[in-house]
Amino acid sequence: MLSRTIYMSRLIGLYCILVLPSLAIHKQATVDLGATLLHNPALMLIVSIFTVIGGLAMVLAHNRWSGGAQNVVVTLVGWLVLIKGMMFVLLPPAADTEIILSWFRDPVLFYVCLTPSFLIGVYLTYEGFRPRAGS
Repeated sequence: MLSRTIYMSRLIGLYCILVLPSLAIHKQATVDLGATLLHNPALMLIVSIFTVIGGLAMVLAHNRWSGGAQNVVVTLVGWLVLIKGMMFVLLPPAADTEIILSWFRDPVLFYVCLTPSFLIGVYLTYEGFRPRAGS
């Protein structure tokens, strides 16, 4: 296993399991922040540009589609971050604002949207920190 894969698994995994519960616990603040962000085109552009930079960094550092599930999941997360950033940069602000806000405001969909990312975080954290043979 590449040390880069282990590092990225730890980074992505810990981020997901530390940040997502906080978003869930502070649901109303998360919804308010999301609404403020989505209704501010200049701020949204800045966040989108940084999301593209983060996605590009992940894809350029780790673009491995073979070698096991951990490699593929880390690569897939990088590509999804890049695609999300590009969608926000390219689409007009009103195109996705109301859809995202309706998901945020729905009492069940909000948590349903957080769950896959949290589970990916648990998996990557486990894989990133589990003992390896010969270590």
